[in-house]
Amino acid sequence: MIYVGADYRGYEKKNQLLQFLANNNYDVTDMGAYEYVEGDDFNDAAIAVAKQVRENRGSFGVLICDSAHGMTIQANRFKGIRAAHCDSTESAKLAREHDDANVLCLSAHFMDEVKIQEIVKAFLDTNFENIERRVRRINRLDEREDYD
Repeated sequence: MIYVGADYRGYEKKNQLLQFLANNNYDVTDMGAYEYVEGDDFNDAAIAVAKQVRENRGSFGVLICDSAHGMTIQANRFKGIRAAHCDSTESAKLAREHDDANVLCLSAHFMDEVKIQEIVKAFLDTNFENIERRVRRINRLDEREDYD
């Protein structure tokens, strides 16, 4: 399952991506925004997607906002989420291969519909290289002093 979310800046590109994913036989769930509301908070979609990915092992998330920075920061607040802001197919592949990223964050401002589709496809079609040093590093990502 792929959970897709956006704020108002990514709303149009999210809807285009949902159609692309459905047309390519991916199981996809829209996590909002469900309507264009100028000035809405990116946090809402990022939280919704992060929670679903965390609760549904083996699933992925895609988040789209203006720069992708806020979405990436918010999603990474959740234990078990490895959100990566990617701007090329190469960075998307590396996020999956090296870091087992499970949430892809994209910029609506800097990317057109085709580039978004290419990056998402690269992310979804790439597997994690399950080698000891990478597994060790990933396991350390959730080390922190406090989870409040």
